[in-house]
Amino acid sequence: MKKIIFVEILIIIILITAIIVWKNIFIEKPLSVTNFEECLNLGYPILESYPRQCKAPNGTFTEDIGNALEKQNLIRISKPQPNEVVKSPLEITGEARGYWFFEASFPIKLRDENGKELGTTIAQAKSDWMTEDFVPLETTLEFQKPETSRGVLILEKDNPSDLPENADELQIPVRFSK
Repeated sequence: MKKIIFVEILIIIILITAIIVWKNIFIEKPLSVTNFEECLNLGYPILESYPRQCKAPNGTFTEDIGNALEKQNLIRISKPQPNEVVKSPLEITGEARGYWFFEASFPIKLRDENGKELGTTIAQAKSDWMTEDFVPLETTLEFQKPETSRGVLILEKDNPSDLPENADELQIPVRFSK
């Protein structure tokens, strides 16, 4: 009797293990991942890097962080971080080289992924801006309710001359809270 119960339990354990293995091997995730978000949502491994990378069977996909790496020697934003979920009012903090400012300020815009402008504000230097060193900045941006789930925060180098060669901007992708 004990031997029969033991065999039955062993068969049940083998069946459960077989089902789990079958699901993991034969019910495969899609091979045609096309971007970082899909890769992340499907549970593929995330590599320890900045920007983050996701490794799928058909390639490695890098998270979009805007142009933060290219501009890190000119302007650095500590809040919000790329792809952070934001809501109005949005606090913006960081630091920029003194020549990013003019009269201790520069413009900031928020657009949805369709390019619709949701709000604008002015960043203010928190110390002497007439330097080539980094100057702390902060501001608050109030914006209208977006129609899309994603957008971009644009921090523009102040350009009173309006000459294209003096224009520059930092673009930070953001997500909107529902």
